Amino acid sequence: MINSYDFGEVVIDGKRYTSDVIIYPNRVKDDWWRKEGHQLCIDDLEDVLKREPDVIVVGTGSPGLMKVLPETEKLINSKEVRLIIQPTKEACQTYNQLISSQKVVALLHLTC
Repeated sequence: MINSYDFGEVVIDGKRYTSDVIIYPNRVKDDWWRKEGHQLCIDDLEDVLKREPDVIVVGTGSPGLMKVLPETEKLINSKEVRLIIQPTKEACQTYNQLISSQKVVALLHLTC
């Protein structure tokens, strides 16, 4: 459960993180960084897709500057995984709504 999000910080299950994270059903990967900085590329999803989630929630930053590349969206859709792309504050709320009913992985950019 995501307890709170503010620019540059997220609290997950009571633990504070100040770097981008991937939230898997059983753990949090902190210090997550993408291959292309502010773009989510196919290479960034290798481990995520191995987990076979029902839903991937992408938090694109406070103002939403991180972009999901079209080929990345296409790959996710080809795996029949629902993709939700939102600014991080909304993505945190969406994640919390879905975790009790679906296998969800969240990829959260915490700043821009």
